[in-house]
Amino acid sequence: MNPNTSNEAQWFCVRTQTKREHIAASHLADLDGVEVFCPLLRYRKATRRGKIWWIEALFPGYLLAKFNLLESERAVTFSQGVRGLVRFGSEIPPVPDPFIHRLRSQLAEQAGYEDSMLTLSPSIENGDEIEVATGPLRGLKGTVVAVSSAHERVKILLEFLGRPQTIDLDLFSILLPRRPLPPQPL
Repeated sequence: MNPNTSNEAQWFCVRTQTKREHIAASHLADLDGVEVFCPLLRYRKATRRGKIWWIEALFPGYLLAKFNLLESERAVTFSQGVRGLVRFGSEIPPVPDPFIHRLRSQLAEQAGYEDSMLTLSPSIENGDEIEVATGPLRGLKGTVVAVSSAHERVKILLEFLGRPQTIDLDLFSILLPRRPLPPQPL
């Protein structure tokens, strides 16, 4: 079925202006007959001002909107913050409903997910091999011996000056180990 002739609301992928997904989502949500899904990531980031919470779109530059293409294409396309609809040639393909439902359910299952926002926190355990990312010990590799998540500190054991040394570091001054992703059901 060609989505251009459908008379029911379907999900479509909407291109937004760079770093303006929240603005586009807000304006699209104000339109009659338009449902918006724009999941966000929230995480701590070390900056010159200190550690701050950073929020950005899960899909940078895009969001998902459900609307009737025949009735609302023009209003959606010319809404503030929107660059246009994702097209392949002259066709605007709909996003299948099962994909949206699966994405929403997987996000809802994740720890820290609430109100369309997924909160990410570093995952580190005793015994993890890490690398110091900042400071005078930059580049040295060590093993995590203790984690104090309340203070965002870790104790690591590293070989320094010919013998093992235990040092206390800020969680944001180390490179965390990469963990393989668990297999996802199809």
